[in-house]
Amino acid sequence: MSKTRIEKDSLGTMQVPTDALYGAQTARAVENFPISGQPLPRPLLYALTLIKQQAALVNAELGLLEATRASAISQAAAEILKGMHDCQFPVDIYQTGSGTSSNMNANEVIAHRASQLLNHKSARPLHPNDEVNLGQSSNDVFPSAIHIACAQQLQEKLFPALQQLETQLTAKSAEFTSVIKIGRTHLQDATPITFGQVFSGYARQIKLAQERLACESTGLYELPLGGTAVGTGINTHAEFAARTIGRIATETRLPFREALNHFEAQAARDALVAVSGSLKSCAVSLSKIANDIRLLGSGPRCGYGELQLPAVQPGSSIMPGKVNPVMAESLIQVCARVIGNDASITLCGLGGYFELNTMMPLMAAAMLESIELLSRAITLFGDRCLAGLKADHKRCAELVEQSLALVTSLAPVIGYDRAADLAKQAYQEGKTIRELLTAEQTLPAEELNRLLDPKQMI
Repeated sequence: MSKTRIEKDSLGTMQVPTDALYGAQTARAVENFPISGQPLPRPLLYALTLIKQQAALVNAELGLLEATRASAISQAAAEILKGMHDCQFPVDIYQTGSGTSSNMNANEVIAHRASQLLNHKSARPLHPNDEVNLGQSSNDVFPSAIHIACAQQLQEKLFPALQQLETQLTAKSAEFTSVIKIGRTHLQDATPITFGQVFSGYARQIKLAQERLACESTGLYELPLGGTAVGTGINTHAEFAARTIGRIATETRLPFREALNHFEAQAARDALVAVSGSLKSCAVSLSKIANDIRLLGSGPRCGYGELQLPAVQPGSSIMPGKVNPVMAESLIQVCARVIGNDASITLCGLGGYFELNTMMPLMAAAMLESIELLSRAITLFGDRCLAGLKADHKRCAELVEQSLALVTSLAPVIGYDRAADLAKQAYQEGKTIRELLTAEQTLPAEELNRLLDPKQMI
């Protein structure tokens, strides 16, 4: 049995591990929510701690907190920001819907550690509510932390990954600009197109995904901090929010600002729902690109075979020599997860009743997971699939020549109905359009070659 100490809160006493920095409220949460074993995501813990650190310094500036005690809180928070006390945050993500358990977890750990740092300088331990949580409520701190964490992860991870992917797709578009392939609509042969044109479309999709995300993510920069319990700002200094958020903006180098309307900012989580929608849209684009690439690389002999994907690992435990499009499959699975997370986040957004949303921890976990998964999968797909992707020029030319869709270029000369009859005849006789017309001498050879030149069709 591990040794314990007795800690008190408003409900009574709790046994807490002797070496734990947290107190009774955290211990109760650990006892109440042994559900998933998933604690707060690290970016969210970082954001929550950053708020506590900057709030203490502002409260000292405002004369509400003794400078030495504020300094101790700041030092304790700095240790957490460096990852020194991650094991002291065991509260499950499936907890109270306001995030109060995790907010108090942070308050208790910081208070306990700050008291240790003060040591002989003060006989009175720091109080988690009266001092660490001074001027704050879980109801404005936790949603502010979610916004900070998501905004940081977007800027530091996902936007760079998407920009790199766009660059890689643009480079492939230039590399494949002269490779003519058959187009396909409704999964049927269509008129020719170049691989350069195809990949330019992919690059544009990713560009637009970035623009949508950038537009929606501006909503994350409004922070509810300062609204305390229900948005009225009860028990906080009038300058607290603006000063603390200003410090946070400086620390993160992101344009965070106080919410224009604290009642909207605390009662609703619409900004997160909007960003999640853009993440879903991005996932749809990525899934289309990854699916196209793996289908165009199907084969190597009995599929489309127009693309040659890099072989990154053996593909079968029973079929020797088989290689699968595993990087594309990995990305597609991530996209499915992000789309599923968006459904969860949407439902969480519906969990705002009266003055507070009570599904915030799940919303935060799903959002941060989507950003993290997309960032990693995009980078790996680009490096391990796109970078080594090659076009099979010979196969592309063969399929273009065999396509009945080449007859489209003849329609302005011989008419739509006659062109349709030629396509049917060529299919029935197992001939190409060129072979059929050459045999029939419908058009002069020079004119036929001009009309059936794929370069004239793109």
